[in-house]
Amino acid sequence: MAELKYKRVLLKLSGEALAGETKHGVNADTIGKICDRVKELVDLGAEVAIVVGGGNFWRGKNGHDMERTTSDYMGMLATCMNGLALQDTLEAKGVPAILQTSIEMTVVAERYTKRNAEKHLSNKRVVIFSGGTGSPFFTTDTAAALRAAEIGADAILVGKTIDGVYSDDPKINSNAVKFDEITYMDVLNKDLKVMDSTAISLCKDNNIPLIVFAIDEPENMIKAIKGEKVGTCLLYTSDAADDLIGV
Repeated sequence: MAELKYKRVLLKLSGEALAGETKHGVNADTIGKICDRVKELVDLGAEVAIVVGGGNFWRGKNGHDMERTTSDYMGMLATCMNGLALQDTLEAKGVPAILQTSIEMTVVAERYTKRNAEKHLSNKRVVIFSGGTGSPFFTTDTAAALRAAEIGADAILVGKTIDGVYSDDPKINSNAVKFDEITYMDVLNKDLKVMDSTAISLCKDNNIPLIVFAIDEPENMIKAIKGEKVGTCLLYTSDAADDLIGV
């Protein structure tokens, strides 16, 4: 069995990551490739939890004139739809998976508790956390940081549409600089758009490494848990801090 740098990891997936090129709903080929890599993680001996967003179906801010709490709850339900798709795909590949939700819906999913989540992980079941934090005004980024802290995850793996953290949006600014490592404090001070500030603060306060990689190259998940350099690593402190000057 391969030597793993991070044994218990939380994988943060955006809803868009499941949609593929269609940009909406769930793309079977895309979710299949992601679940293939998750299966590899499990086969290597990793304990894997997943937090998934719901932007491929609904975002709270899409509500416009709708009351914000109602719109946010709709977004939470969207994450449950994605969670069911992940669970079904993993089980079809022979990977035991449990969907837990922060919102009571016993016919669809198990109610989230830290104790049960840790039991499932210890028994090599993938645990999918849906429903965000269960409260409006919080993103699934915050839910990922919160759940990672609760279950004692060794690291958070974040699949993005770009291959790491940049000084600016590389899709807009061709001169944007990519970081191999960066501290949480620098991310906050420079307002870099990695995850929302609440999530970054939670990771910082609990000293949880966060690795950002390109989701269209799912094999990066394997490299990350082995400790290979991939994407950008966010840390509490970093020897690379001097590289940030001038950003």
